[in-house]
Amino acid sequence: MSRYIRSFLPWIAFAAISTDGDSRHGALAGFVLALWLLRSDRHRGRAWDGLVIEASSALFFGGLAFAAYAFDPSPFGDYGTAASVGWLALTAWGSLAVRRPFTLGIARTMAPAEVHGSALFHRVNAVITAVWAAAFTVNAVALALLLAVAPHATAAIIAVKVCGFAVPAAFTARYPEIARRRAGLKPAGPDAAA
Repeated sequence: MSRYIRSFLPWIAFAAISTDGDSRHGALAGFVLALWLLRSDRHRGRAWDGLVIEASSALFFGGLAFAAYAFDPSPFGDYGTAASVGWLALTAWGSLAVRRPFTLGIARTMAPAEVHGSALFHRVNAVITAVWAAAFTVNAVALALLLAVAPHATAAIIAVKVCGFAVPAAFTARYPEIARRRAGLKPAGPDAAA
């Protein structure tokens, strides 16, 4: 589970820093963190299929940071946080569309090699990725609506941001074991994903 949290550090930093409507510093922090994650993970030998979120983060935050500092007002205005979560939704849905769920590469680092090619392993990761994609979509829409209706409701905005990551993270932590039990397989270790 900590692998997933690590992958989303740039987005968490962006969400935390950009609560005041100014996305410049949050975008720069997200970009720097995404580059650091990519560099450190590639240096450790992680394959690119396990770095989909990190690569997507670097692309999004690099573009957003450039635009935010180059243009005034910043490109998404007050909707930067909603747009960033929308980008995550597009990334997750896109990975499903090409039949390469973004969680697959991450799960391969946590599950035994003998299960990597199984249909159950792929199905579990497709379901987990779909839950993340749906959560990102709902989160982006909820943030956009909240920012339009009550842009100064900081506590509500933070709650939406936290729930948008906490709910799919909790599902990710529990679902592989549920799927294993349904398939009649023995329980696995704490971090295995099918």
